[in-house]
Order: sequence, then structure tokens, then C-alpha cells
Amino acid sequence: MAANPIELNPYASLSDEECRERILAAKQALGERLVILGHHYQRDEVFEHADFSGDSLKLSREAAQSNAEFIVFCGVHFMAEVADILSRPDQVAILPDLSAGCSMADMADLDKVQRAWDELSQVLDPEQNITPVTYINSDANLKAFCGDHGGVVCTSTNARRILEWSFEQRDKVLFFPDQHLGRNTGAKMGIPLEQMVVWDYDQPMGGLSEQQIRDARIILWKGFCSVHQMFKPAQIEKFRAEHPEGKVISHPESSFEVCQASDFVGSTEYIIQTIRESEPGTHWLVGTELNLVNRLHNEMKPEGKTVQFMSPTVCMCSTMFRIDPQHLAWTLENLVEGHVVNRIEVPEATADSARVALDRMLEISR
Repeated sequence: MAANPIELNPYASLSDEECRERILAAKQALGERLVILGHHYQRDEVFEHADFSGDSLKLSREAAQSNAEFIVFCGVHFMAEVADILSRPDQVAILPDLSAGCSMADMADLDKVQRAWDELSQVLDPEQNITPVTYINSDANLKAFCGDHGGVVCTSTNARRILEWSFEQRDKVLFFPDQHLGRNTGAKMGIPLEQMVVWDYDQPMGGLSEQQIRDARIILWKGFCSVHQMFKPAQIEKFRAEHPEGKVISHPESSFEVCQASDFVGSTEYIIQTIRESEPGTHWLVGTELNLVNRLHNEMKPEGKTVQFMSPTVCMCSTMFRIDPQHLAWTLENLVEGHVVNRIEVPEATADSARVALDRMLEISR
């Protein structure tokens, strides 16, 4: 067994095909000790090695139920955190490249959210009046904040049910970090746009007046996904003019205007299922990450379905893209040699509070 971890630098010169062969060999050597998770937005040359594919919560739950000792998450940082929180003590969560973060998650940190909570307390009692809800695309310490303050986590699939529960607890919701998921979900529930205000974390009191805060039902964090903000109503209008019989489907991280102009709105799993179950020969315009759309495009070709990316500009999740075959090969070969690299380990106290919010979500969503 090697005395020291294998260095990453030599892997940079390896071709994808060389990495592929080494990844397959390492997987075989590790056997059932290893499970590789591949998020839908992951690049194909990494995605092909996934034992499970799906969205972040689904993957973490499947990994926790496996017999694997090592959970290698081909996704981004907050996903590996969730895997660590939900996994057993004998399991180890690993992220092949620690620089794979999430720009949306980075828009809300604990200091900013705590400051917002403190400023809101100047207008009302947040512990009595506000349920904090964090999208799963957030750091573990924000999930812990929600756990400690009677709040909860949501996904793009269960956001409506979570908001319904939240309003049963208190009359307002502080929703972070993605304003679009919060707004689109609230609108589906019949909440007027004027009762969903945006909290600008760079402004005192979020840039809101006391009256706006008192009148609001949902206080939306000024956060967004850099990929989904690229989609515009004009792109849908052009598609409809060219393909009158075509269908438009978008992820709820897209803007309110895009979602309103779409025929279907839902999570990545919903998008995949809807297109797979559609009639042969249908033409789809899809508003979500490019790797997923390209994968669906190729999968649907034999059925005569056309799957088209919404934006004319190439836009993929750039941080997810940092997980490449070179990092994956390096990670796995270190495991073969007995070295754990890039372990993601959430502090116990944070994990305990975050688990409260996650378990609360799972209970509500049953």
C-alpha cells in the first residue's frame, strides 16, 4: 500500500479514454465498497460511470441505503454535504474536485441569513411569524439554521407541499437562496406577486420598507441559478413561431416569465419523465442544463422526438463541469491504494440540526 496519497498533477495529462480505462479498473477493484453518484447535469464522460443517477436528494438517499463504504458524488459541494448528512457513520462522502461548488448556493451564507433574520426582528418576531425554508441547493449550515428555527428544506419537486406546510406553521416564509423557485411555487399557490418581495442581502433591511415586510407572505432571497437565468421568453416565442405544435418545458429555477410561457414546469426528474412519456414525433423546447438536454436529445431520437435546448447560447453548469474523468480517476485510484481524498465531512452539530430540517421535509413529503 502506498505510503502517501497519489498526487493529482500527473492525471491532467491523461486523455479521457485513458481515464476511462483506469476508472473502470478501479471500480472493479473496489467492488461493492464503492458507489458513484452522477447528477443529471454531469458531463457524459463522467456520468457513464455512475451507479445511480438523478437529482441530489434522490442520489444521497440511494447511497445511504447501499452497502458502500465510499460515496463518490459527481456533483457539487452541497450535494456531497447532503450525502454525508444522510449517510451512515461507516460511510464516507467524497467530492472528486473541491472547487465544484454552486453559484446559487454561494449567494446565501449563514452570516447574511442571520443578519436578515436579525433585521426582520426589528419589524416583527420572526420566531413567531416566519418559517425559514431553504432550497436543497444550499450549504449545510443553512439547512441547520432552518432546523434550529422551526424551518425546513425543500426540493424543486416538493416545494409546493413544503410551502403549504410552512404557512400552516406561521403566516410568512423566508425562502432562500433561489428567488425563482419560491416565486414560481408561490404563484401556483395563488399568492399575488406583490405579496412576494425580494430581500436584497446587500441592502439594509433587504431594501424593503417595514410595510412591505408586514404585507409580504413570501420574502424571497435575491439568488438565482446562473444557467437558468439564460432562458428568456423571446426564445419561447421564436420556438412557437417556428414549431406551432411544439411543447415547452422548463425547470422552476427559470424566471417567472419563462415559466408562465411554458407548457410544463417541473424538476429535472419531471422533465425527463414528461418527455419520455410523450407521443412519438413531438418536438420539445427544454429550459434546463445543457448536458441533460443533450442526453435527452440523443435518447429520444429513436422515437422520432426532437429535444431542443432553449437558449441559443451554450450554458452549462460550469462548476459541475469541474468534475472530470481526470479527477474521478485520481479519486478512485487513491481509494484503491487506501487513501481517502477530498472527503466531505459536515461538523456533527451542524449535521444534527440540518438533519432535523431534512427529516422534517421527508416527513412532510410522504
